[in-house]
Amino acid sequence: MGFRFMGVICITGLLLCVLNKARAQEGYHRLSLNDFRGDPRSDGDNAIAYTHCSIDYRYHVMAENNHYNLSFDVKLILDRSQSWLDKKRVQSQRMLTDIIKHEQGHYIIAYMEQQEILRIANRTHFDANYQAEANAIFNRIHTKYEQLTVNYDTDTRHMQDNVQQRSWDVYFKKRLAYMPPMEIADSGY
Repeated sequence: MGFRFMGVICITGLLLCVLNKARAQEGYHRLSLNDFRGDPRSDGDNAIAYTHCSIDYRYHVMAENNHYNLSFDVKLILDRSQSWLDKKRVQSQRMLTDIIKHEQGHYIIAYMEQQEILRIANRTHFDANYQAEANAIFNRIHTKYEQLTVNYDTDTRHMQDNVQQRSWDVYFKKRLAYMPPMEIADSGY
């Protein structure tokens, strides 16, 4: 899975705001074959598919009397043109289903990251050093989910270990079921 982390800061100026606000613009998405439009590549890891997600965050600053409220816009972007599936290596419909299910796990990890950024940013109180504080939040959470992605592929051996894949599928199902409601749609899991 590819994961790009983007950050853009928009300073609105001295406006009054009572609470930090965070919102997501794209809800949970169930992957399909149509999401893999890119040309297959070989990066030496023998992957059959690649899901390219990124998190784009922006925030506006509202300040009054040395009190800073940040309004966040956090997008999870699935880049279909960078996501690919090597259809020549797919040997059956069952294999295709398993590949897409494994890639769904990568998407879920990115979705969990987006949702955690939204939750943490929404309940954080910022001071005059808000830019560094916001970046530290994003970087800490992003590092956590980058490691989760590595663990996922290592444990499942890129979906080759069926027992570990099933274990991760249960983990994802539970995480989605118990995730605080913020933008979750029907997971279909």
